[in-house]
Amino acid sequence: MTLVEISGNLLFFAFVCYLVATLLFGGAVKGSKSESGASEMRWGKLAILVTILGFISNLGYFITRWIAAGHAPVSNLFEFTTAFGMMVVGAFILIYFIYKTPMLGLFALPIAVIIIAYASMFPRELNPLIPALKSYWLYVHVITAALGEAILAISAVAGLIYLLKHVDVTKRTKQRFWLEAVMFTLVLVLGFVASTTTFSVMDYEASYSYVDKEGKDSQITYNTPPLFGMNEYKALTSNKMEPLAEMPPIINAKKLSTVTWAFLFGTVLYGLIRLIARKSISALLQPLVKKANSSLMDEIGYRAVLIGFPVFTLGALIFAMIWAQEAWSRFWGWDPKEVWALITWLFYAAFLHLRLSRGWHGEKSAWLAVIGFIIIMFNLIAVNLIIAGLHSYA
Repeated sequence: MTLVEISGNLLFFAFVCYLVATLLFGGAVKGSKSESGASEMRWGKLAILVTILGFISNLGYFITRWIAAGHAPVSNLFEFTTAFGMMVVGAFILIYFIYKTPMLGLFALPIAVIIIAYASMFPRELNPLIPALKSYWLYVHVITAALGEAILAISAVAGLIYLLKHVDVTKRTKQRFWLEAVMFTLVLVLGFVASTTTFSVMDYEASYSYVDKEGKDSQITYNTPPLFGMNEYKALTSNKMEPLAEMPPIINAKKLSTVTWAFLFGTVLYGLIRLIARKSISALLQPLVKKANSSLMDEIGYRAVLIGFPVFTLGALIFAMIWAQEAWSRFWGWDPKEVWALITWLFYAAFLHLRLSRGWHGEKSAWLAVIGFIIIMFNLIAVNLIIAGLHSYA
């Protein structure tokens, strides 16, 4: 068995452990009548042990793939996203041992599972680094940025628990609408997994020639039915769906088609959940958070931002600008990825300002934490998949 196969098996084992640990954390939350009952302590200990086992396996995947590739496995979307999922679990484990609350695991681990499932839809082949990535700054910048985002993700988990407990989902309010919109967004990620898996099983391929933004003739192969065509495209395969619209060079039409199919599949999946459950996803989850300690969740959300924000600042801005100067001879270039990293940084800076100077605690702080994570996921999914830029190699 090769190192690549071993790393793949370790990642799968970690994935299974996270699923099992989620169920065990569910047992801890539902099994006790009081917030710190004996049942919660027993199930919680077992759940965190399984989580740690999964994290060790996940770390083993990361190390073995690093050895097999000869470089840190963060050079494409599959590698970066799996590393991000691993770091979310690592951040959760750290915070769990500080606050000892199984409630956090019941919501943090499913998010890590969704992230890893999302990553598994991208090509997993090991490829040599392109010249722009052959730098030790690849390790420093990308790993530090991912770690900062992972810690910030825990603040969103705590904020989500707080909102699920305090937002009245029985009345039609703005808070209820936006909370359900967050749930819908999470289902859309599952829609991406479902759509990509479906067309992969169908072995769908359609090839086209097109003119890239530099005016050169290129070729591209779609793995989902092409809803959007590349700039000045021509079909190379017959009996395939013709794109409905042609996109300008700045938009990657192939990836936009993939995202659109994910949206369609996710919307259908969300509709099926609502139809079967006869209630909103927020209402389904609300009974799980009845025993949540609101002040503790508020504190966890704030502390996670206090830790994650400076780490993100180092990785996504300072280290990124140093590497940009080394690679492209400029610190800043308004590339889409750079712009959204700055937007993310400004948002969390505003979060801390409003928290410290305006006293935004409780529900306001929880909403900010959740919105911040949505911005991070938008950067990871939409910016990477749709908008062309210097970071498009990822």
